[in-house]
Amino acid sequence: MLKAANITRKYGQLEVLKGVDITIARGEMVSIVGSSGAGKSTLLHILGTLDKADSGAIWLNEQQIDHLKGEKLAAFRNRHMGFVFQFHHLLPEFSAIENVCIPGWIAGTPKKNVEKRAAELLDLLGLADRLENKPNQLSGGEQQRVAVARALINQPDIIFADEPTGNLDSTNARELHALFGKLREQFQQTFLIVTHNEELAALSDRVLHMKDGKII
Repeated sequence: MLKAANITRKYGQLEVLKGVDITIARGEMVSIVGSSGAGKSTLLHILGTLDKADSGAIWLNEQQIDHLKGEKLAAFRNRHMGFVFQFHHLLPEFSAIENVCIPGWIAGTPKKNVEKRAAELLDLLGLADRLENKPNQLSGGEQQRVAVARALINQPDIIFADEPTGNLDSTNARELHALFGKLREQFQQTFLIVTHNEELAALSDRVLHMKDGKII
């Protein structure tokens, strides 16, 4: 479903990615591991169109996406990709359900439909009684689950997760691991995860090891 060929990226003289190839099948959970500075997050951000490669090509569902720009790129990303980061990036002035709804509203989906799906997702993630809570009224684990629901709201083809448990304690990290597994089983959700967490990587169908800008 996702394919990238010969992805390179430099920052000044620093060669961060040195011709990376990767393929991910629909419904697959793939983790990328490696030491800090190996290029994992840079690769994830390029595949998720949050950064541009210096060279190479990316296809999602056989559509080449690395040439998309501006509003077309933003609309494609909003519809086909979900993101979960180490820090939840919830908007503090909005409730949990409003935070989840935002990508759906941006996509132009009818308001009632978005709110219904947001409530269903938060219920699925164990937050049915927290819909109206602001982020500062939620625990760290609850905030991250809201971020996961937000990533799922538009039924994306793939979720990119960059150190999703990096800011969680061990109990909440294990709960998030179980949640990813549940979403993969229940929805055939595709995940690409960058992580230092060996437990999370072990749940994946495949683990890719990066070193010095290459998958080894």
